[in-house]
Amino acid sequence: LNNFPLLWSDRRNMVALIGNISCGNVLIWPAEASHWLNVKVIIQELLHRGHNVSILVPTSALLIKPSDDISAAKFEVFPVSYGKDEVDSIFSNAIWAWVNNKPTTLTFYWFYKELGKEVGKMVDLQKDICEALLANKGLMARLAKSKYDVLLSDPVAFGGDLIALKLGIPFMYTLRYMPASTIERHCAKIPSPPSYVPAVLSELTDRMSFGERVKNVLSCHLQDHVFQTWFGEWDSYYSQVLGRPTTLCEAMGKAEIWLVRTYWDFEFPRPFLPNFQFVGGLHLKPAKPLPEEMEEFVQSSGEHGIVVFSLGTFFPNLTDEKSNMVASALSQLPQKVLWRHKGKRPETLGENTRIYDWIPQNDLLGHPKTKAFIAHGGINGIYEAIYHGVPIVGIPLFSDQHDNIVHMKAKGMAVELDLQTMKAEDLLEAVKAVIHNPTYKENAMRLSQIYHDQPIKPLDRAVFWIEFVMRHKGAKHLRVAAHHLTWYQYHSLDVFVFLISCMAVVTFIAVKCCLFCCRKCGRVLRKTKTE
Repeated sequence: LNNFPLLWSDRRNMVALIGNISCGNVLIWPAEASHWLNVKVIIQELLHRGHNVSILVPTSALLIKPSDDISAAKFEVFPVSYGKDEVDSIFSNAIWAWVNNKPTTLTFYWFYKELGKEVGKMVDLQKDICEALLANKGLMARLAKSKYDVLLSDPVAFGGDLIALKLGIPFMYTLRYMPASTIERHCAKIPSPPSYVPAVLSELTDRMSFGERVKNVLSCHLQDHVFQTWFGEWDSYYSQVLGRPTTLCEAMGKAEIWLVRTYWDFEFPRPFLPNFQFVGGLHLKPAKPLPEEMEEFVQSSGEHGIVVFSLGTFFPNLTDEKSNMVASALSQLPQKVLWRHKGKRPETLGENTRIYDWIPQNDLLGHPKTKAFIAHGGINGIYEAIYHGVPIVGIPLFSDQHDNIVHMKAKGMAVELDLQTMKAEDLLEAVKAVIHNPTYKENAMRLSQIYHDQPIKPLDRAVFWIEFVMRHKGAKHLRVAAHHLTWYQYHSLDVFVFLISCMAVVTFIAVKCCLFCCRKCGRVLRKTKTE
């Protein structure tokens, strides 16, 4: 790729002008579920700019497959020893384990221990994927011959870094988070003082009481412990594949750029490093017109407007009891409700509520009649609400969703409900609160303005840094020297030991000198008295 000058055309867009940009070769190591939906947006833009994109896909992949919007991408499919059903079962078990066992103060340790077992199964599957690809000599030879300029990976799907190191190409990450930011802290070396930086999944804000700071420290160490149980096995595996002593963390720390799928409209202020770039909401677009039937229903709401309700794509249906309870609450609203629901039609469904297998969520949230969004708190939905300035009633279910809703509560644009304990009146009052209390809408619009007031759009920023790494063969100038320090050097423990030792020696000498002088003076006084 050739260098090219950049012109800031306004505060919102950075446009590449003048100069020839040759096509680059990009290799993608994707993760499943919403992670795939996000990287797919980046793939579309890379293809639009003329780059060649290849995607590594195991035969067990659930969602990662060709589609019309990325038809120019090349899918490198390789066989693995298990099927889609096994993957789906493991994912479903992990989700239900999380949904049904929300941690409390008393069950904190047990929760992370049990969750670690379920997540460990997914990590084992990921190792099988790595082994299958590395054992596929024909595909690996073809990848090496293709001379890729960069590999884009998601750290949730372990192994992308290993493939990049094996092929000798720079790699980047796109991520939302890792539990307790363990990978970011230990492998990428970002500073993370637990006194004001809440651990991911701790459900804390940056304003913590003493008890919450205790919880935050424990949360960090417990989640670190879960990761350490996996690291040992992966360390030996990485060393075996690369033919030299190394560790998983060392390999992950070689990432050139970390594309973080959040922004300061969502994050609490905290230190980051220059190779961390924020691209939150990179999938966002202006709302498009609704289907005719749906638009008619929305317009029939009159001055009351509509409420949009969705618990996401990957969560199984609510139980019949919960569905009827939710439908009963929604039926009492004066607003019309559009509910994404695939299960049995609730018996208590009101005339003001319509259920759909799928809804154009972004287009509905961008509709001027939308008053509130009942959501599970997935980061994509959160950003769609921020983009359009719509207050949220959060019903978090698993993963980072509880944390996401806590962030939105702290920012003043959401209220939170617990699915397990929620009653019809709780849901009804929560929806009324975010609609009729103007502070929720005002805060939502404030965050929307912050999001839109960026010098470069998130998707453009993401692609810029991918192209930057391709042009410069990496971004080593942004890599902190902390990667070359031992743990005790990083925390300056050797310096403290040296200074304490010096102080001890000086104190010892001073004490000895004083004692010597005292003895001398004592002898002189005794001699004088004798005479």
